[in-house]
Amino acid sequence: MTETETSAARTPAPVHWKLVVDATDPHAQADFWAGALHYEPEDNSAFVERLLEAGALPGAATVEHHGRPAFRDLIAVRHPDDPYDPERGTGLGRRLLFQRVPGTKAGKNRLHLDLHPGEGRRADEVERLKALGASVLREVREPAGQWVVMADPEGNEFCVH
Repeated sequence: MTETETSAARTPAPVHWKLVVDATDPHAQADFWAGALHYEPEDNSAFVERLLEAGALPGAATVEHHGRPAFRDLIAVRHPDDPYDPERGTGLGRRLLFQRVPGTKAGKNRLHLDLHPGEGRRADEVERLKALGASVLREVREPAGQWVVMADPEGNEFCVH
């Protein structure tokens, strides 16, 4: 083995990930975040239909979302430039998955997204996000920088830099 082959054999592949967000209404959250990030809601309708036809998924586990059958308790949004599995409609790259949980959010997030709309675009982005249903929690001005702390429609905090 050459030195390059030996080094490549020892370097593990990066771990694929998705960020999972608990939600009382996953479909509304997916719509908000798809708009906020300019992502696409995943279309799992063909997969859902196959599962229903095979009897592997009960009808009660589905809903109609944007005129298509969807899983009742989960939906994801994905970056439009990333690959996806056309058989299932599932993203294979950057994605957020919203899963239904009982009850509402309690307490401060331990993890949040920072959005970076670009130099001089913060105020316009905050207004756009407010129009989508977000709210401003506070504006921060520190020696390290300035940003706006916002909340999505279910109260999950995120920052706009």
